[in-house]
Amino acid sequence: MAMDRAALRETIEVRARELGFALVGVARAAPASRAAELRRWLADGKHGEMQWIAERVEQAVDVRTMLKGARSVVCVADRYHDGRPDRVDADAARPRGRIARYARGKDYHDLIRDRLRRLGRTIRELSPGCETRLTGDMHPILEREQAARALLGAIGKHTLMIHPARGSWFLLGEIVTDADIAASDESPRARAIPEGDLCGGCTRCIDACPTEAITPYSVDARRCIAYLTIEHRGEIPAEFFGKTADWWFGCDICQEVCPHSQPTRASRRAGANPAHAPRLDSVDLLEVLGWTEEDRARLVVSSALKRATLAMMKRNALLALSAALRHAPAAEAAAIRARAAAIAADPAEDAMVRAAAAALCESAPLPLKPQA
Repeated sequence: MAMDRAALRETIEVRARELGFALVGVARAAPASRAAELRRWLADGKHGEMQWIAERVEQAVDVRTMLKGARSVVCVADRYHDGRPDRVDADAARPRGRIARYARGKDYHDLIRDRLRRLGRTIRELSPGCETRLTGDMHPILEREQAARALLGAIGKHTLMIHPARGSWFLLGEIVTDADIAASDESPRARAIPEGDLCGGCTRCIDACPTEAITPYSVDARRCIAYLTIEHRGEIPAEFFGKTADWWFGCDICQEVCPHSQPTRASRRAGANPAHAPRLDSVDLLEVLGWTEEDRARLVVSSALKRATLAMMKRNALLALSAALRHAPAAEAAAIRARAAAIAADPAEDAMVRAAAAALCESAPLPLKPQA
């Protein structure tokens, strides 16, 4: 006898938790409610160089295009951090560049994809004859909307999904299926979180963003530090030099200041999935400038850091160093400027790196010599 829809959802939820996912829920497969907003965001060019979003917008706004006859979307969330303050040493002898917390361990794509495959196998066993297709930062669907529909949380002003007790330190994944699974909002215990409820009048993420990338419920990728250091493949506009703090790959500022993402007793007890344990939280920025392709290859094994090329890593190091100049001792600042000037004049260096070195020099010129 086939399992009823509610029992099917409950069994899937149990299996997802066994696989280590912190949150799990089910949404109906349906068109996105934010299609107009996405198209307006694209029309305004706020996606920057991420042309793949524009090319696959129809898939993004209707998850049913991923699988013919899709009825349900099983949504999961992996908690990769517990909200504790960063411990990167600000007093290190040499300036260091921080890595966004999600990218400090093994490549999250692999960690989530492998377990999604196992969860998909369970769904097919429980609903014989059904088809499944997994996604999660692999296809341009509006996965945060799917997660909110599955009652995993609500979308915050910084556009990330927030769980009321555990913040936004989550990586998301989905399985689209034609199996008829009861949606989470059909449960008598279900309680949806209306959009805006969690943020209220708070604007901490907006106020804290040093590049002014965030407006309520929208992010201009062209100004976002995470985009500039990971997705952007060319020269970083000079206006951002000196403004991006010590971020070398990605950025967590909007999450660090969010009241919901602060550590609490409950969030510490909930913990994070140990599979995401950090291996490297920061890099020596001056050392990066001398890296070879072999150095990069050793660093990016099984890591999300492989998204950045060697030239991008050096470019990002110069971007972070431009911010370090603002509080560096005079001798250290002079050494950084001299190193950047040498790189800018080196014809053997990548053109993008030379441009970043020149931008650093222009953003922090040497002080004028006192007149005799």
